[in-house]
Amino acid sequence: MIELENIKKIYSLGGEEVHALDGVSLNVMEHEFVAIVGASGSGKSTLMNIIGCLDTPDEGNYYIDGQDVTSLSERELATMRNRKIGFIFQQFNLLPKLTAYENVELPLIYQGLPGAERKERVELALERVGLSGRVHHRPNQLSGGQQQRVAVARALATHPSLILADEPTGNLDSRSSRDIMTLIHELHGQGNTIILITHDDGIAAQAERQVRIMDGKIVSDSRELTGRGEA
Repeated sequence: MIELENIKKIYSLGGEEVHALDGVSLNVMEHEFVAIVGASGSGKSTLMNIIGCLDTPDEGNYYIDGQDVTSLSERELATMRNRKIGFIFQQFNLLPKLTAYENVELPLIYQGLPGAERKERVELALERVGLSGRVHHRPNQLSGGQQQRVAVARALATHPSLILADEPTGNLDSRSSRDIMTLIHELHGQGNTIILITHDDGIAAQAERQVRIMDGKIVSDSRELTGRGEA
């Protein structure tokens, strides 16, 4: 499903070149649950941005479902994000003036779906995350854990091929973190492909596969350690 070949991303800072990603190659199979783990500055955020079609590499190739993403225009990348990738961000990224229902509905409007289908998808997604009773609440009327559930529902409503979770428990207390991880496990159990970005080894250990990145390079992959073949 996901294939990255020798991905490089170089930034110029203060006249010096910083190799944020230095030859990263990675395959993720359909229905896998993978944690990409690394400290701040390791390159995991840059890798997340490329996997999520939020940025493009300077070198290398990236394929989603066999399609070469590196050849796409900005508009085509936006379409890819909207139709194939569901995002769960650490900061929730909810629009404060919109209700939970409206936040979940927004990407479906961008997809051009008719109103009846949008309504069905939004209500089902909010029901799946246990927020049927909070559809008319705005973010400031919800707890951090509830806001993250809205973000999960927004990701689910688009029926993505891939759910990309960026530090999904980073701003939550321990109980809310457990609840969100339980929900992510349920989504994986229902057949979703999940890539989780984290600096927390405890969170990463909950994934079926852990890929560790350091200084822009993948330094370990638990799938290789257990002898399982790549996609």
